[in-house]
Amino acid sequence: MREQVKAYEQGRIAQAAGMTGATDQRVRELTGLLATALASPAAGVNFDALKRRPPIIPIELGADSQPLPPPRWENFEPPPPGVVGRLLGGEARHLRERAAAESAFAAAVERHRTDEIARQQRATEARRVQSQHQSTANEEAARHNASVDRFAAAVQATDRHAVSHYFQLVIDQVRDPQGFPRKRLAGYVPESTLLAVEWRLPPTTIVPSEKSYKWIKSRDEIDGVARPITEIRKIYQTLVAQIALRALTAVFTADRFSLVTTVVFNGIVDAIDPSTGQAIEPCLITLRATREQFAPLVLRQLDPVACVRKYFAADVSPHPDELQAVPPVMEFKMADPRIIDPVDVISNLDKRPNLLELSPKEFEHFVHNLFDRMGFDTKIFRADGDGGVDCVAYDPTPIRGGKYVIQAKLYNKTVPPTAVRDLFGTMQHEGAKSGILITTSGFGPSSYQFANGKPLQLIDGSGLLALCQDYNIPARIVHVPKK
Repeated sequence: MREQVKAYEQGRIAQAAGMTGATDQRVRELTGLLATALASPAAGVNFDALKRRPPIIPIELGADSQPLPPPRWENFEPPPPGVVGRLLGGEARHLRERAAAESAFAAAVERHRTDEIARQQRATEARRVQSQHQSTANEEAARHNASVDRFAAAVQATDRHAVSHYFQLVIDQVRDPQGFPRKRLAGYVPESTLLAVEWRLPPTTIVPSEKSYKWIKSRDEIDGVARPITEIRKIYQTLVAQIALRALTAVFTADRFSLVTTVVFNGIVDAIDPSTGQAIEPCLITLRATREQFAPLVLRQLDPVACVRKYFAADVSPHPDELQAVPPVMEFKMADPRIIDPVDVISNLDKRPNLLELSPKEFEHFVHNLFDRMGFDTKIFRADGDGGVDCVAYDPTPIRGGKYVIQAKLYNKTVPPTAVRDLFGTMQHEGAKSGILITTSGFGPSSYQFANGKPLQLIDGSGLLALCQDYNIPARIVHVPKK
């Protein structure tokens, strides 16, 4: 009896230890996410692998695959009469039997001929049907492969939708531990060679709430030892920082054609606002990284949280368990190819004004009206001869409101970094809360690198169109060649 009690106690202690070990393993899995990804990095998109070989359609002839055996005379021919049979009139009987056999043999030959013709017709029809199905399969594979070739060509031509789809395939290859959401989105902005990535994060409940387990002998129960909330936050912040760095790694590693110079990463979580019960999508981490910044990183040796915060000036929620959101450096909708398509293939039928055809003064009023529609109190204070417009805008919202310096560039070329630096200087001179540089073209990686960690918003042509769509202002950006 004593041995049984001891064995039971040891079993319960081992059970508690096993639960603690499982919790520790889960935490190691969450904090080792980046190392796991580096051990088996996501591959780029292999266009040849996307192609299909047409299936070989088999032909099922069954018994019709071989010619029917013809009748043989020896199977019909009656045996000749013997000596005694001939003496007893067997010769005449044999002649009658032979005549009947010859008739039966002729009938069998005719049936064979008819059956063989029918067999050949069935085989011919089966081969025709198989050939038709094989041709259909070949054509479908050829159409699919041609679409892959068009996709590859469009990617190399920096088509917005094709490149977005290319990197969607890339980030979809990244594997997550069990319990992680799978929704990710990629949007390419060719004007700025920028890729925006929106990544669904797991909630903070992914971190085990118990730090360890122990068996309470007096109650014969296994109790969990609660993990401190500060530790949960630290583990979760490490997790989301690793998810961001892993996404950057996947994009820059798979970029065989040097399509992307800047990546914007927004990590959001699907949640319920406890105060309203409504579904919300707070952003818990946001950063912007250039290829030049990313290249020298030694990912196996760095601290993920320190890297994203200090090196990339990322904004990470200090209280993710309370769903405290951070403002994205750029909202994904401003790069979403499903929303923004600045080049209209039937532009001659599109009645929206082409912003590139506006005069500098018209563009000045356009930007002014846009920010008025957005709820700003906007005052124009200087216009440049190059088509830009500088103005100050006041957000009247209490607490979060303030003064903004807005500069617009009516460009069809990349905005130089000097314009971003000048805006920052103007913003400081005016004592503004933030500076907004808005253009019909795009920005280079140097501009984004300079803007990191500063109260500057860079809105390229795609972002401008997204804002126009949000506020029901008709607009498009179509580059019209000069005559």
